Amino acid sequence: MKKNLRNVLALALGLMTTVSFAQDWNVDSRTRMDMSEAVGGEDYRLTNQRATLGATWGGSDWGIHISSDFNYNLGERALGGGEASMSVYEAYASANLMGMASMTVGRQALSYGSGALVGTNDWSTNRNTWDGVTLGFDLDMADVSLGYASRNDAATTLVDGVAEEKTNMWLNMGGEFSGWNVNVLYLSNSLLDDAAYGVDIAGGVMGASVSGSMNTDYAGNTMRAINLGYAATDNINLSVGQTAYSDEGQFGADLASDMSAGSWNETGTIGYLGAGDEDITYGLTYAAGGISVGATMHRVTNTIDENYERAAMELNVGYSLGNNASLGLKYITDDNGDATAEESKYTYLTLTVTP
Repeated sequence: MKKNLRNVLALALGLMTTVSFAQDWNVDSRTRMDMSEAVGGEDYRLTNQRATLGATWGGSDWGIHISSDFNYNLGERALGGGEASMSVYEAYASANLMGMASMTVGRQALSYGSGALVGTNDWSTNRNTWDGVTLGFDLDMADVSLGYASRNDAATTLVDGVAEEKTNMWLNMGGEFSGWNVNVLYLSNSLLDDAAYGVDIAGGVMGASVSGSMNTDYAGNTMRAINLGYAATDNINLSVGQTAYSDEGQFGADLASDMSAGSWNETGTIGYLGAGDEDITYGLTYAAGGISVGATMHRVTNTIDENYERAAMELNVGYSLGNNASLGLKYITDDNGDATAEESKYTYLTLTVTP
């Protein structure tokens, strides 16, 4: 048996043993299939499988959480590819500080506001996490989080053979004011001179839901998103949205967000777009009982290149298997802005189980 596969099995056995004594546990399984003819021809198929198993222990004023990701490329072994891999996703301890605040220490998957600046990037095989400390303050006016994370960044220049240390600090404030949910995030990076910040707001107007997100990255590039939703009937919801990027440069450099990878297969979304891009979306969702069906159309144009056009489509089907499990299917087509090339196609199957 291969050494790395033996290590995976040993780690899985140890985690399963600890889960049996946990107070709470959860399982998430995702299967992603890339059917992009532009990549490998008409018969191209690449399927990635990820399963996550987590466990939580705790009392009234303390808690410990650990979860692990198991990744495997189906069919890759026969083609001479890599073996299965397993890694720790989250591992942290939390405690109440004399009723004044909460403190969480360890590896954490964080998401603030819309997730445009800091998000968990749930579709990726290597998801965004932060190794550090988070302090939470539940104030009368807002929930406030203050955090610090540090790591050696392999993408930077080596200093005496060691990657330069990168530290992040952030301040996030969120609350409800006069029926509107508002979130403000400020994020610093020790390797860059400027900070990133974002403001998100969501609420209702005349029976419609409205949300807006304004974000600026470390380089000063901006992304603005506006979405409007309306319940046409008890079962049918309509939506329209616009996401626009500034002309100066590529938005999202060195951000740990839901869209930073810029790939359907990594993020499950269209991801960050290019400088000057504008994405207009139209969506429809139907839900009845435990079944939901939805479709979203994307039309991308560019303020710099008037001839650029890109079209993408998302189809979603969800089914509730009861109070503890759900099944989801997502199909995507994207012409990637080239009408003469073959479309990229992706199929995602998601099974979520909780106790």
